Amino acid sequence: MADEAKAKGNAAFSAGNFEEAIKHFSDAIALAPANHVLYSNRSAAYASLHKYTEALADAEKTVELKPDWPKGYSRLGAAQHGLHQYDAAVEAYERGLKLDPNNEVLKTGLADARKAKEQEESGGAGGGNPLGKAFQGPEFWARLHADPRTRAYLNDDKFRGTLSAVQNNPNLLNMYLNDPRMMEVLGVALGINIRTAASPEEAATYAAQESDQTKPESKPEPRPEPTPERTPEPEPMEVVTEEEREAKGRREEAVREKELGNAAYKRKEFEAALEHYGMAIELDDTDITFLTNRAAVYLEMGKYEECISDCDRAVERGREVHADYKLIARALTRKGTALVKMAKTAKDYEPAIAAFNKALTEHRNPDTLKRLNEAERARKELEQQEYFSPEMGEEEREKGNEMFKEHKYPEAVKHYSEAIKRNPKDVKAYSNRAAAYIKLGAMPEGKRDAEKCIDLDPQFVKGYLRKGAAEFFMKEYDKAMETYREGLKVEPGNQELMEGIQSCVSQISKANRGDISPEELKERQAKAMQDPDIQAILTDPIMRQVLQDFQENPQAALQHQKNPMVMAKIQKLVAAGIVQVR
Repeated sequence: MADEAKAKGNAAFSAGNFEEAIKHFSDAIALAPANHVLYSNRSAAYASLHKYTEALADAEKTVELKPDWPKGYSRLGAAQHGLHQYDAAVEAYERGLKLDPNNEVLKTGLADARKAKEQEESGGAGGGNPLGKAFQGPEFWARLHADPRTRAYLNDDKFRGTLSAVQNNPNLLNMYLNDPRMMEVLGVALGINIRTAASPEEAATYAAQESDQTKPESKPEPRPEPTPERTPEPEPMEVVTEEEREAKGRREEAVREKELGNAAYKRKEFEAALEHYGMAIELDDTDITFLTNRAAVYLEMGKYEECISDCDRAVERGREVHADYKLIARALTRKGTALVKMAKTAKDYEPAIAAFNKALTEHRNPDTLKRLNEAERARKELEQQEYFSPEMGEEEREKGNEMFKEHKYPEAVKHYSEAIKRNPKDVKAYSNRAAAYIKLGAMPEGKRDAEKCIDLDPQFVKGYLRKGAAEFFMKEYDKAMETYREGLKVEPGNQELMEGIQSCVSQISKANRGDISPEELKERQAKAMQDPDIQAILTDPIMRQVLQDFQENPQAALQHQKNPMVMAKIQKLVAAGIVQVR
């Protein structure tokens, strides 16, 4: 019953139904609580759902039940990596590699954990968010003390802790951009006057209401248990029975037959190879490599059914004798390869893809992963070929147009999507779906479809109109204006494009006059601060000097206005609500 539940869990895992897989593995564990493989499989399912705490508990149980099993340490390292416990993950992978130095999964996991640790450490030194560089160095605190706007904030131990956390990990800065105090601190650190949307009283209220949950937590690493010294035990006397001696002789003879089969295979003498491998299987049916080798011969000969039969038999027998998971993975990969050779339709690829996925749950071999990707790509291409029909695509687009006219936008999206499936190069279908998405308020989706229009046909003006509209409603007025201008290069004098530019100018001017609410300004600033272009401008020493000249040196500011590149960057800051030009 436990094996049955495990098989169901494996099938659900291979199909990507991880919650269902966890349920089946849990049922199996209840029936066989000492089976380390069940905990390992459930740990993998939890990790696939990013539930790394549960994955870690199962991985630890796996290692506890079978400490000499390398795969348990790969599960342990993966869970610790997911929890950002990189030192512990490195230790787990290294322990596994002591048991199996050539294990590719453990090697890859170790390299990933070390890389993640290095990235975390470099991020803490100012390498994550470019704006975080402003928080580095001893002059940072001196500037805050010297400026009357930020001096009072330093009396708040909690806020000082937040600033220290951002210093250590600049990637945390995005979490606090809605705090007006942080915007003040950022402006002082950069040496520019960033507009804020709240008064000192509002900033104090924000500080009082701030939750303790924003503090970064640190989890102490567990101390490794000391390894007790083992007392050497005397070697037991070996007593070999006649039956055991005979079995040993048969195994040795089977290995010789296998070697003869390997030699015949290399010479492409496939019939002779089949004969030798068949003899090896008769002499010793516990070594599944004899079956997988014969399957390889059948594969070369184009006898795919026989290949698949030997692979299935190898997997079944491998489970019975607890064969190395790498050997079982090899049999499943070979089966998948044979199924691919037999595939003629998109649906024929599904059993092959399932076999490759099962192989990867046993052993994450790069070759298997490559074969899986190739099979999925081939299936997708065949699906598109089988489904391609420009005539039916046009019919679906017309149905979408009818729904759009009746303001039934979800139904319109459905028909436009079907039209795109029938003809992936139908520019009008993408354009119409973008318009429907915009009506539904799904601006990112609308923008993505509009960009696809432009990609398929750069001369299609409606693509620019749709993209500009999506950006406008997302309050990215500077980007929308740029999109409309690109459209005018295609069709100069287009009235809709010019009206779009006027709308953007109006909104930017409105923000510049201060005619928007503090909440809207704060929202726009927080969003803008995450834009890499904005970050690059604010951290550019030359631009910081330019902004300072605009505030303090009118004569220098006049010279800067003659530089179109400088003014374009300033206009971007103005449009984002970061600075104000009077």
